[in-house]
Amino acid sequence: MSKLHLVFGGRVSDPQTLDFTDTASLDIVGIFPDYASAEKAWRAAAQRTVDDAEMKYVIVHMHRLLEPDLTA
Repeated sequence: MSKLHLVFGGRVSDPQTLDFTDTASLDIVGIFPDYASAEKAWRAAAQRTVDDAEMKYVIVHMHRLLEPDLTA
């Protein structure tokens, strides 16, 4: 199975949390086949909004959600 990673972001109520304030307007950057390409996309998206403290982008390890019993 591919180790898929989802990159998305949006406005948060507190930059130290993952409490997204408007889930309908999340910016879905994409789904990537490996961590390296997901990180590259995450860095690019985060850099575009670096001056906006209420914007946050994250990488979700989808492969861990799809098969939680696998440790790798």
